[in-house]
Amino acid sequence: MTTLANPLAAHVWRSRYRSEDEASIDATFDRVARALAEAERNDRDAWARRFRDALEGFRFLPGGRILAGAGTGRRVTLMNCFVMGTLEDSLEGIFRALHEAAITLQQGGGVGTDFSPLRPKGARTDATGGRSSGPVSFMQLWEQMCATVTDGSPRRGAMMGVMACDHPDIHAFVAAKRVAGKLTHFNVSVLVVDAFMRAVAEDGRWRLAFPRFPADRDIRARDLWDAIVGGAFASAEPGVLFIDRIRAEDNLAYCETISATNPCGEIPLPPYGACDLGSINLATFVRDAFTPRARLDLDAVAALVPIAVRMLDNVWSVTRFPVPAQAEQGRSSRRLGLGITGLGDALAMLGLRYDTAAGRQQAALAMRTITEHAYAASIELAREHGAPFPRFEREPFLAAPFVARLPQALRDGIAKHGIRNSHLAAIAPAGTISVLAGGVSSGIEPIFALEGTRRVRQDDGRFEEVAIESPALLAWRARARPGEATPEAFVTATAIGPEAQLLMQAALQPHVDNAISKTTNVDAGIEYDAFAAIYRRAFDLGLKGCTVFRPNPVTGSILR
Repeated sequence: MTTLANPLAAHVWRSRYRSEDEASIDATFDRVARALAEAERNDRDAWARRFRDALEGFRFLPGGRILAGAGTGRRVTLMNCFVMGTLEDSLEGIFRALHEAAITLQQGGGVGTDFSPLRPKGARTDATGGRSSGPVSFMQLWEQMCATVTDGSPRRGAMMGVMACDHPDIHAFVAAKRVAGKLTHFNVSVLVVDAFMRAVAEDGRWRLAFPRFPADRDIRARDLWDAIVGGAFASAEPGVLFIDRIRAEDNLAYCETISATNPCGEIPLPPYGACDLGSINLATFVRDAFTPRARLDLDAVAALVPIAVRMLDNVWSVTRFPVPAQAEQGRSSRRLGLGITGLGDALAMLGLRYDTAAGRQQAALAMRTITEHAYAASIELAREHGAPFPRFEREPFLAAPFVARLPQALRDGIAKHGIRNSHLAAIAPAGTISVLAGGVSSGIEPIFALEGTRRVRQDDGRFEEVAIESPALLAWRARARPGEATPEAFVTATAIGPEAQLLMQAALQPHVDNAISKTTNVDAGIEYDAFAAIYRRAFDLGLKGCTVFRPNPVTGSILR
């Protein structure tokens, strides 16, 4: 039996994941397990029991849409997020895309959209001979639509907007969120190419251009870079996506072009792609915590991975899709994003500081274990089903850089049987599901705070202050002697510098075929030059993206 650890976890369950007839989290887990087992050809009851066991104790946490929607019969999608289709540069195309995004948000999916195909502000329109208001103005339509469609929904509407770094309106885009209250449902990121980074490094020129329109401008690359970084310094956005690296590392580069990411950035996707997410809670696999014998039970993790992969693969078979093109695109690749949560708590329980080489080595070993066993499980699913994912082509898939670095036994398995899923690993923020699991540290992040309070809205509308404590801290207190000092391994987000945060992301990226959602948190007093250096360091470390949060007047302070 699984219990909810604290009032905040109970609130999250009631408001986000509980179906009306469910009296406990056990009932929710039973529902999800049965629903995903419906995709099995044989022994559905047996698979439902295996799936239920994986959920027990919050060992495996499927994405929030799966927990909330599977088996309810509601008209919702089980996919967390989608990247929408390529925008057509016409009024008809724009409003068609707006309609598809509205339907997707209504059914519970977040949306990512590349606004680069829209002509710049001031360019002549073909139909009327008037002047375009530019892509940023159309983003306001998405903003209003999202606020309206998701009003009253337990899940706040989430969107990602991206723009290429050579679009003539890129300065307006990067400044769009510098005013409080603007585009609040959007995360925004710039698609940065390697050539631009070279131009910045060499203090060279950069051309802003749009096909068919005489809007070309030749600018100093560092001026645009300062605008990007300055926007993030002032308002925590935009983020940066190193799009050439993302596309080069895509397992399906031979048959697709990545256009954007989901709202949190861990799943780069082609038009109409979807993210099917789940997280293994590392904190539940620590044995003999806070003792010299403390260890992460990687054998147990490895045993859980095939079940988690099977559950997520079954989601593709039982989910509904808001837009038919999403079903066609998604099922052609069956992309999965299996990742981790509870890393910060697990490291503390092991006696390892998050900001040390030993901590990074342990985290990387855990992620490598998960990814390699996920690939093995997907190969076995392809063998069982008698076919790989529809867009699988043996030679180009095996030549993909990430696949080429896999152990030879896995490559031999792919060559012989194919593979069921084009991608297997991603590290999501896992924020709400981590709260559900007792408040373990979310995703790849360190422990946010050892203890504190959260305001929770009650069913009657009143707000109540709820005390929260790190699960690792609670576990330590249960065994600590009176007056014993907190172990040094209990390092929190406010005490970890940006370099250590980037190094953790860099340690895990080689074992992730999608991407990693990670926010580098810094103090409000950081100097601008040091802040800007974080983005360059992220590029040099080979990361696929970078987001930095500095407390600021626009978004306020998250770290306290």
